[in-house]
Amino acid sequence: MTHPTYPDLQGASVFVTGGGSGIGAALTEGFLRQGAKVAFVQRSDASDFVDEMEASTGNRPLFLPCDITDIAALQGAIAQAVEAHGALDVLVNNAANDKRHTTEEVTEEFWDWSQSINLKAYFFSCQAAAKSMKENGKGAIINFSSISYMMGNSGYPAYTTANGGITAMTRSLAREFGPDRIRVNALAPGWVLTQKQKDLWVTPEGLAAHLDRQCLKDTLAPEDIVGGTLFLASDSSKMMTGQVLVIDGGVVVTG
Repeated sequence: MTHPTYPDLQGASVFVTGGGSGIGAALTEGFLRQGAKVAFVQRSDASDFVDEMEASTGNRPLFLPCDITDIAALQGAIAQAVEAHGALDVLVNNAANDKRHTTEEVTEEFWDWSQSINLKAYFFSCQAAAKSMKENGKGAIINFSSISYMMGNSGYPAYTTANGGITAMTRSLAREFGPDRIRVNALAPGWVLTQKQKDLWVTPEGLAAHLDRQCLKDTLAPEDIVGGTLFLASDSSKMMTGQVLVIDGGVVVTG
């Protein structure tokens, strides 16, 4: 899949959470192919991915091992990225965990764990990124949410609660950061068939039922999310903030 070229992303300092696997890996590659300077965090080792990206794009990303629930480590990684690549132009909050659960089995410990990954880390990375972006006089933050909360899905209430919180946070931060010309938007993918999803959650029956709800009957791949992310990161969307962009094949409608 090819994507439009955004000249303003050439040389841009980009930070991606969870940027070495799944959707995040596709995003990292997409920004590298724009000529951006990409740093990303991930808990698991992504050294082989870094080598693969350098070989295929000619542009080597900076991998910073990090558990995003450790806020000090997360903000420290952002500081390392700024030191290596200059003040941030783009933050992509992508890392998430949609572990399935019922309300009955949720403990206080599980709730806190889920929110720490799916919402808390988003806020504190925005906090650190905004401080850096003010040095540039502008910036773009893209917070990944999900259509799961829009659909009223069951099976992971702590996760969908965080998704709704991401949208609310995005709108508030867009208002707060706007005077500094920092744009904050959310991107809500549909059911993207990453390897993790295929291994853990996809069943023939479940996928067929979901595709039946889509207007477009093709399954979503990580690469399908890249174009919208690049658009939100670039000056092509320079007057767009506080919005939610949905890429789901036409399951939910907004407006």
